[in-house]
Amino acid sequence: MRKLCPNFDREDGLDTVLEIPIPEEMFASHKSTSLSWQNVKSWMKPNPERLAPSVFGGRNTEIQLLLGVAGAPLIPLPVPSDHHPINQSIKDHPIEASMAKYIVQQYIAAAGGETALNSIDSMYAMGKVKMVASEFTAGEVCKNSKAMKVKGVRHGGGEMGGFVLWQKRPDFWCLELVVSGCKISAGSDGVVAWRQTPWHHSHASRGPPRPLRRTLQGLDPRTTGNLFSNSVCIGEKTINEEDCFILKLETEASTLRARSSKNVEIMRHTVWGYFSQRTGLLVQLSDSHLLRIKSPASDGVFWETTMESLIQDYRTVDGLNIAHAGTTSVSLFRFGENSDSHSRTRMEESWTIEEVDFNIKGLSLDCFLPPADLKKADDQEGCHVVVEGRNAKLPFKISAPASSKVSAAKVVAIDLDDSYSMDDVDDDDDDL
Repeated sequence: MRKLCPNFDREDGLDTVLEIPIPEEMFASHKSTSLSWQNVKSWMKPNPERLAPSVFGGRNTEIQLLLGVAGAPLIPLPVPSDHHPINQSIKDHPIEASMAKYIVQQYIAAAGGETALNSIDSMYAMGKVKMVASEFTAGEVCKNSKAMKVKGVRHGGGEMGGFVLWQKRPDFWCLELVVSGCKISAGSDGVVAWRQTPWHHSHASRGPPRPLRRTLQGLDPRTTGNLFSNSVCIGEKTINEEDCFILKLETEASTLRARSSKNVEIMRHTVWGYFSQRTGLLVQLSDSHLLRIKSPASDGVFWETTMESLIQDYRTVDGLNIAHAGTTSVSLFRFGENSDSHSRTRMEESWTIEEVDFNIKGLSLDCFLPPADLKKADDQEGCHVVVEGRNAKLPFKISAPASSKVSAAKVVAIDLDDSYSMDDVDDDDDDL
């Protein structure tokens, strides 16, 4: 990862420190270092016009889709920071809950121990990501036809980027992620969680602030333990040749109602954690949620989003076991109305952690202030989805097989949880 950009305007000028380091792979295809930096300079310049939501069917829409869904998703429910799962009594609980509490205790011990985890006041992590929309299916393709593959057809099979993550107890965090020149920012000041993108104004999520899902992918064992302290053990499964216990956590109905709106209903959101029987560490984090976009003309359109993160490469940092690599697979499935309107989109993200540190000196709470243009709309939904209508073209310019009826479909990248108000959905009401 490169952290400095040369000063091309003045030979004796100081290098510029990049807010978000750039992966070395961005320079691999250029022989001239000067040309590489000039391209990166252009790559880093914000250009909201080229990411305008009205421009569909190109690479920018694909990047918008990737960032909107996989960039900064949140865990479905708030996690109390003052909760200590290792001190909870296992007695007087059903066997499934007692087993889960014991597994969480073993996880806390494997991650470094309660004393070490409680000594962490703040965290910094820097890493790189590679995202790709790997597959799109629509209409009857979902059932009896061949899917349209995106990987390898466009853009060399993926979009590169880097991110910086800051976190401070109890509920403060801030993420900055840049992928192919498109930057997304997200954070929480302990009162509200927000998101900011080039294609939309800053927006707050509904309900109480929730943790960033990326931190639970092996970066924050304390929050992970607190999250699964009220889960139940539902069985065992082998993940990546590792025998694991499965812990399941259902989001309460009151939390789902708080995240729902008059136009969109969150029907369920479930989280699963797969903990190694050998090491006690978290091997895979999965979650799935179902929502219904209400429509006066029908029963509505349903969207099911499933994420599976394989967590790898644990290393010891200041006495804590922190994951330094992993992959996330995402599946978006739209159904309802008729079979022609069904669609499925798959995307993948791989990430590596280049730097991680704890108890950062001088990390002020001012670093977690929300943007000045933050708006919190009443009609805002609670889950990241891709909204589909009928009278526009697909986001990827790929010829569909003759058997797939996708000529009247569109897929628009929207994250209703943190970036978009329901005004965006209202604009498409005639298409739903």
